[in-house]
Amino acid sequence: MNNFIFQNPVKLIVGKGMISELANEIPAGKRVMVTFGGGSVKKNNVYNQVKEALEGFYTVEFWGIEANPTIETLRKAIALGKEEKIDFLLAVGGGSVIDGTKLISAGLLYDGDAWDLVLGGKETRTIPLATVLTLPATGSEMNAGAVISNKATREKFAFFPIIPYVPFSIPK
Repeated sequence: MNNFIFQNPVKLIVGKGMISELANEIPAGKRVMVTFGGGSVKKNNVYNQVKEALEGFYTVEFWGIEANPTIETLRKAIALGKEEKIDFLLAVGGGSVIDGTKLISAGLLYDGDAWDLVLGGKETRTIPLATVLTLPATGSEMNAGAVISNKATREKFAFFPIIPYVPFSIPK
């Protein structure tokens, strides 16, 4: 397949070696939190490509967003992001990492508990997020929705941040 760029409304940057485009797509001077799942990105070399592409950016990594992301995990990411004054998010993984990062994008600007945002169903203030998609199965990189779980209450709800779409996605 030839390399190409497609936007509808998410800008898709597709093709071999296109992770290197991250440096051109993330605005200069942003403090970037990169979110991950369990570590498969280290086995398939996506991690190294992302690290190389983000050279020169201030980055913080958050690992461990699980399948069916939980508020318990996402609260930790939000706390870290606030501490590090993060103003851009990059979700590297599949649908669950992207879903969790959507809540992080709203939680970083919210003073209360992020579960309140989930219970409310939507949020109007978010910071930008983009994706490096490693598992094209859920469409989370192309839609405004997320599903977040709460282990303590055994609840699972949809959440729709107002973003409504990520500005760009690089399918691997």
